[in-house]
Amino acid sequence: MAIYVDFMQIEFKGYKWCHMLADTLEELHEFAAYIEVDKRLFHRNASYPHYDVTVQMRETALKHGAIPANRKKIIECAKKLKVELNCQIERSGNVG
Repeated sequence: MAIYVDFMQIEFKGYKWCHMLADTLEELHEFAAYIEVDKRLFHRNASYPHYDVTVQMRETALKHGAIPANRKKIIECAKKLKVELNCQIERSGNVG
């Protein structure tokens, strides 16, 4: 399982936020559950599927094996996750 966190620190609602991605959606959701990231922080309809995590959550993810990733790796994962999510949507017949 490979989980990745970026180096972003976007300020929003009093916190600094980063992105968490993985090689597959299953790995991403399992890891998020493992480190107790709220499911509401998953962005399915964003330009690519990912979890927003605070800087503190990022540290927890790193302590549990997540890999700090540069922009190139994040984009590579993002593209794969987007394709995987679109395939899941097509299979389920859920267009919206």
